[in-house]
Amino acid sequence: MIRHADPDRDAATCAAIYAAFVDDHPASFEEVPPTVEQMAERIARLSASHAWLVAERDGTVAGYAYAGPHMERRAYRWAANVSVYLDAAHHRQGIGRQLYEALFGLLRRQGLRTAAAGITLPNAGSVGLHESFGFTPVGVYHRIGWKAGAWRDVGWWELQLAPEADWTSAPPEPLGPQRLDG
Repeated sequence: MIRHADPDRDAATCAAIYAAFVDDHPASFEEVPPTVEQMAERIARLSASHAWLVAERDGTVAGYAYAGPHMERRAYRWAANVSVYLDAAHHRQGIGRQLYEALFGLLRRQGLRTAAAGITLPNAGSVGLHESFGFTPVGVYHRIGWKAGAWRDVGWWELQLAPEADWTSAPPEPLGPQRLDG
C-alpha cells in the first residue's frame, strides 16, 4: 500500500531507513542522521507543498519517496527535487518504482513540469531506476562532496513531467492531504 506519510506515525521508520544511507553509504551527503523529531518536521514541511509518500508491506514502512522545491527562488516553482529511499530488506522488489509512479502522478496533478534527481556516483541502481522513468542526465558536479573517505561526484537527471505543449504559466497547486488515486 502506498499512502501519504504522517509525521507522527512515520517519522521514526523513515528516520531509521534514511540513517543507513547517512551512516553506511555515500548516497546522502548528510553526516549525521536526522532525529525522529527532525524527520517529522521534514515530512510536515514538505507535505505542505509537495508530497511525501510511504510504502507499507505487512504493516511496516518499507520505503518512502518525496518531492520538495528544486530551489528557493519563485521562478523555480514548477520544478521539484525527488528522492526515494528503501529499507535494505526491501530492495529489488519494485517498491521504489511504485513509490515513484505514485509521486510523479501527484506532481503532474499539481501542475509541476520538471522533476530533478541528484545521484551520488557511482550508483548504477539509482541511475537505472531514474532512467527507466525517462530521466535524462543533465550534468555532473565533480568531486563536490567528501563522504565515506573519498571525494564524490553528484550527477543530475531531469524528467519532464508533461509535454511542453501542455505547459502553462499557472502556478502549481500545493497538494494538501488527498487521495493518491485522484
